[in-house]
Amino acid sequence: MKLILTQEVDGLGAAGDVVEVKDGYGRNYLIPRGDAIRWTRGGEKTVESIKAARASRALRDHGHAVEVKAKLEAKPVNVAVRAGEGGRLFGAVTAAEIAAALGETSGEQVDKRTIVMGNPIKALGAHQVSVKLHDEVSATVALNVVSA
Repeated sequence: MKLILTQEVDGLGAAGDVVEVKDGYGRNYLIPRGDAIRWTRGGEKTVESIKAARASRALRDHGHAVEVKAKLEAKPVNVAVRAGEGGRLFGAVTAAEIAAALGETSGEQVDKRTIVMGNPIKALGAHQVSVKLHDEVSATVALNVVSA
């Protein structure tokens, strides 16, 4: 089955890519989640618009990405969340909360979709997350999850 990706899918491709996947994977997983749409002959306009939107969200160039990386890695970021006794959180720290905290601390807007967390953050303390700023530049950010 030929699909056009509308969002980045790990191990498959980026938004705007035309990929070939097994029928069940496309029909039961990618399309219902909104990660892909069916490929059609008229889909070239769709591919171009998706790539244009991706380019506008991406940082300007490699040099700017390196500057943003230096700002993000300069100091740890505090994320205040509700927590119970023993340091357990009510829920988990979301990528949107991390993106907001990064924006406040560094002054740079970071898209929540570029934040990569290995495991969900469900406890207070120091953690690390990765932020994919450019195809070739990733920043490792130190997070301090504190009780609100």
